[in-house]
Amino acid sequence: MQRAKLLPLIVACALFMENTDSTVIATSLPVIAESLGEDPIALKLALTSYLVSLAVFIPISGWMADRFGARTIFRSALCVFMLGSLLCAVSSSLGAFVGARFLQGMGGAMMVPVGRLVVLRSVSKSEMVGALAYLTVPALVGPVVGPPLGGFITTYFDWRWIFLINIPIGLVGLVLASLFLEEVREEDVPPLDIRGFLLSAFGFASLMLGLNSGGRHLVPEVVSQACVVAGAAALVGYWFHARRVPHPVINLSLLRIPTFRIGVIGGSIFRIGTGAIPFLLPLMLQLGFGLNALQSGLITFVSAAGALIMKTAAKTILARFGFRRVLTVNALVGAAFLAASGLFTPTTPHAVMLSVLLVGGCFRSLQFTGIGALSYADVSNRAMSGATSLSSVAQQLSLTLGVTLGAFVLESVHQARGGETLAAGDFWPAFLIVGLIAASSGLWMRQLSPDAGAEVSGHAPLSARKVTAEALVERKPAE
Repeated sequence: MQRAKLLPLIVACALFMENTDSTVIATSLPVIAESLGEDPIALKLALTSYLVSLAVFIPISGWMADRFGARTIFRSALCVFMLGSLLCAVSSSLGAFVGARFLQGMGGAMMVPVGRLVVLRSVSKSEMVGALAYLTVPALVGPVVGPPLGGFITTYFDWRWIFLINIPIGLVGLVLASLFLEEVREEDVPPLDIRGFLLSAFGFASLMLGLNSGGRHLVPEVVSQACVVAGAAALVGYWFHARRVPHPVINLSLLRIPTFRIGVIGGSIFRIGTGAIPFLLPLMLQLGFGLNALQSGLITFVSAAGALIMKTAAKTILARFGFRRVLTVNALVGAAFLAASGLFTPTTPHAVMLSVLLVGGCFRSLQFTGIGALSYADVSNRAMSGATSLSSVAQQLSLTLGVTLGAFVLESVHQARGGETLAAGDFWPAFLIVGLIAASSGLWMRQLSPDAGAEVSGHAPLSARKVTAEALVERKPAE
């Protein structure tokens, strides 16, 4: 097997475990909330605590891989993730459950970015789109399997078993990493920016805790407000700190690269919209429409199936139309399908729901594949570690903001209506708002030059095709 295919398969074990876990828990949130005696909206903390943990620890994942070796960090991360899974399974309160999810995030922060870094450093620019697509194809099986599996386990057994499925998958990953993953590391590793790490970690964790608790879940309102202020101050402090040190833990100077900057910022805005869907959709189907967890999972999984289908065509589409045209138009189309989910009602035929989610998953997958390849198109191998860290941090924070925003709109509409329980009509404003935010990412994609990332996509811009045609015309008389 070619090395370009073997490495993505190994990393895919980690991706499969992480993606399966996240989709399983999203399907099971209403049942978990009932078991823990909590408001279903409060379970947003279980989703966001994991994402915030990723954002906190991802910045040092590249440094740790460079310093201690990718294989060592990858295997250690698998162990931490499995430990967090076990603690989730035995949790009996919201606080314990959120803490266990945070521990899982620590493992995921090291596991996936380090594996992706090995792949990016091992393939050529021309192979990057294919390698990234090949890498995510096996991982996308997780989101396809996750919702039905989580729904089945939650409906017919106990929700705690959904976390135990990570153990055998993690053990397979440990074996494959030990046998085939090389100990990739850098010879000259700069010292860790400890002050920068502490500022960014405290800033991200405090800000997101304050925004997500809002004085209604886990901590009092005064504590939530203090967390927001302290977190924002710490992040401002980090911005000044990063400008003064030679090797900041999050290298913001990489945003000077146009394709990387647009890919990160535009991609983050689009992810704010998509990040809310795994939280909103299962709640709407189960609490608003009265479906059980299994029925909900058998509907929501088709988005991942659509993403899986599109992965086989993404490279061809990008080569034909180029990054600028695809990412600009597709942002609008993908956002429209996000908002369309808010039009579902309890009487909407399941076939219609499945069709909308399937096609929407295709367009979202195309957008993420394009954004991922574009972001690294002009990044050197030496800067790849910092680029993957910064991009991954932005990705997790945008997903966290998506859940936060979706939950805020849902809770606001619910309180304005004055009902005791969530109703089907409470959800459509949240879907509409996150859809509009996702659509606005197209404004960033329009800033790309027509030939942006041409080396990666294989797309020949109009100017290049014109030059080629003129050259052929000039040569024709001599032939």
